[in-house]
Parts: sequence; structure tokens; C-alpha cells
Amino acid sequence: MKVYTNKPSLVRTEILEEALKETENIVACPAVGITFVRNGKIRKLNRDFRGIDKPTDVLSFPMFETKRKGSLVKFEQERDPLSKELEIGDIVICLSVAKKQAKVFGHSKEREINFLALHGFLHLLGYDHMTKKDEKEMFSLAEKILDNAGLKRGENV
Repeated sequence: MKVYTNKPSLVRTEILEEALKETENIVACPAVGITFVRNGKIRKLNRDFRGIDKPTDVLSFPMFETKRKGSLVKFEQERDPLSKELEIGDIVICLSVAKKQAKVFGHSKEREINFLALHGFLHLLGYDHMTKKDEKEMFSLAEKILDNAGLKRGENV
């Protein structure tokens, strides 16, 4: 897996790789962009793309319309011919919001930042939280992956 980011020390790639395994999205050379921005930038993106004029913690911009488990395989023909990567989308995280949320939830910034990266990544894979059932499925999967990575909620402060 290739993660393109402006803050490589903040993102644990193995967490995203685990999400691919857990969702049965095993494809060669998946790639994702993760950009860390300030409040003003994410507020503008949130306003322009979601019609909500306030900062948020994370936004996802998928390359494909996926349906959770195993759906990336359908997009093999979209692979970059030069790099051989399958670009699945971009994630934007507001670092200041992540830091505030870590404090509120009583866990480390590392845990919160990787939760947001994973959350955004699951959106790229077709997961959502529009219904209680979908929310439970998505958040349970995220918690399982983060717990296995040693990033438990309310710990690692």
C-alpha cells in the first residue's frame, strides 16, 4: 500500500492495510492520499463539497463508488499504467480538530489521527454511518483495527 501524505510520521500505514484485509479488498498496489490541513482549509472544503460552513475533522474523496467488502477488485482497469497503483481516493484531516478531539476523548493524538485516517479510508471503501446499523458496523470495525494496533480508546495519552 502506498500512502501519499504531507505528514508521513503521523499515519500508520499498517492500520490502513489491516482495513483492506478486514474488508476483503485485497488488491495490488492500492494508493491513497492523506493531507493534513488547517481549520480554514477544511472549512472551505466542507462548505464547497458538503454545504456545511464550519470546520470538520475529516473529509473523504473517493475515486470510485464502492460497496464495502471486496468491491475494489471491480476497478482494476483504473490502475495507473505507469505506477501500477490503484488510486482509491483522498482523505483530508484537520490537525487542530484532531488534537482537540484527542483531548476530549482522553486518548493520544496518535490514536485520534489514525482513527480519522482509518475512518476516512473506510468511507473510501464504501462504508458510511447514515443509519444506526451502518454506523455500528463501521465504528466496530474501526475500533477492532485500532485495538489490534494498540491504539485503544481512552488510552495511550
